[in-house]
Amino acid sequence: MFGAVIFILRFIMNSHDLFQKFLEERPLMVITDASSGRSHQEVAKAALEGGCGALQLRDKEMSDRDYYRVAGEIRSMCEAYGVLFLVNDRVDIAMLVKADGVHLGVEDISPSDAITLVGLDRLVGYSPDIEEIRAGENLSSVAYCGAGPVFKARSKDDAGAPIGLDGLERVVEMSSVPVIAIGGIGADTIPRVLERGARGIAVISAVVDADDMEEATADLVRSLREYVLGRG
Repeated sequence: MFGAVIFILRFIMNSHDLFQKFLEERPLMVITDASSGRSHQEVAKAALEGGCGALQLRDKEMSDRDYYRVAGEIRSMCEAYGVLFLVNDRVDIAMLVKADGVHLGVEDISPSDAITLVGLDRLVGYSPDIEEIRAGENLSSVAYCGAGPVFKARSKDDAGAPIGLDGLERVVEMSSVPVIAIGGIGADTIPRVLERGARGIAVISAVVDADDMEEATADLVRSLREYVLGRG
């Protein structure tokens, strides 16, 4: 019965509704990574059981056929849990599996072009460079801005130098859309990140490298909730 209720709610809620739910209730986005030996599906299942509010599929090595298959499986898992599902970089895959949206970087197609493809009912997240944020470019059409790495990232070789908490705060001040912080963030550093104005947290290694991925996700969710309750 509980599963049926979740499915009905998921059917009623569109992608933008799910994004608002993510921001207001469980602003934790877990990004899958299969390089540690766990499959994307294993990471997704543990993160969903642990209570994450969003999942993002990210893989730079998979074939198109495998990417499509894995994305479809994780899309179904997210639907069952009523959780937001995004695909990293691959607008084509996001469209094919009817993901809630796509996350782009500065080397991908522009956010406005992505929205033309995926439609206004889907989300586009974007990790801009600092000059784009300062100029307000490419942000008017996106749902959120990714900012980081806040701390040294352990799982992304292309992450760049850490921007630190001061850098995060500057991004928040300049951004016209909600900021999702990423990069070396753990349960112990979540309060400091949120204090600088981030609306949500995205993690990779904090979950993927944990002995118990489900419990690691639950710890992150608890830290988020404790911060919110403490402020209330």
